[in-house]
Amino acid sequence: MESIFHEKQEGSLCAQHCLNNLLQGEYFTPVDLSSIAHQLDEEERMRMAEGGMASEEYRTFLQQPSGNMDDSGFFSIQVISNALGVWGLELILFNSREYQSLMINPINEKAFICNYKEHWFTIRKLGQQWFNLNSLLTGPELISDTYLALFLAQLQQEGYSIFVIRGNLPECEAEQILGIMRVQQQQRPRLIGEDEAQSSSGQGSAALGQMEMGVGLEDEPVDEDEEELRKALALSRQDMDVEDEEADLRRAIQLSMQGAVMSNKPSESKVGNVKISGQAAGSAAGGGAGGAQTEALTAEELRRRRQAYFDR
Repeated sequence: MESIFHEKQEGSLCAQHCLNNLLQGEYFTPVDLSSIAHQLDEEERMRMAEGGMASEEYRTFLQQPSGNMDDSGFFSIQVISNALGVWGLELILFNSREYQSLMINPINEKAFICNYKEHWFTIRKLGQQWFNLNSLLTGPELISDTYLALFLAQLQQEGYSIFVIRGNLPECEAEQILGIMRVQQQQRPRLIGEDEAQSSSGQGSAALGQMEMGVGLEDEPVDEDEEELRKALALSRQDMDVEDEEADLRRAIQLSMQGAVMSNKPSESKVGNVKISGQAAGSAAGGGAGGAQTEALTAEELRRRRQAYFDR
């Protein structure tokens, strides 16, 4: 696992982390991606100028902020597409009619990149195994071949746009090592900051326990704001545990959703090297019969299906 390059989240530079984790190295910096974004902005400006620099449309365009980047570090799909184009790589929308007509098993692909609400992350095969290289995780997360299809279906249901990576990825150390050996992961990585929150919560619980026993009450009075913070951290930890359980539940029930994406046939367009449908990638997962069936299930039925899946 140590051979896998995994760039962790810094600020809002998830597009940079997504690309570097995909390519398995420090290939792009914020300056590199900003340069590509400025180039795209200039190309768009020149196209708008063809209609006349005195036109209202052109003046309005100049007043609008860039659609390819912002001050927070976000970069658009066009920037990512152009960056990958340098390496001869192409993006194809996973939910597009063109791709779905190929009926390709996801485990036979090389990599995917996913986007939701301006967050980008990579899922990549290294050797014969799949890994979730989300920069928000403390490390790479091993994904089994069986679980990959469930994971992608879950992401679609949650509204993610998923893109298939086509082309030859650059060679990397992890690919060579994992090509001759397989890894096992005893404990999956947690979200960055989750361990700190749990640690703080544990300390808060210990302090509250001491207060209940009357230890240190006279020498160390407790500030009300600090006590409220401890309680909030404890509740946050409980919420995280519930979210983990619900995440497992959603993953398990996605078996019933496979093939649902075929029920929607959205129109398509192409921007740069990216083939994009006219409908959001995540809508297909909920738009078919599988999605309607999932919505109708009760919580108890979902739990039974989850248990049956894990029993198998």
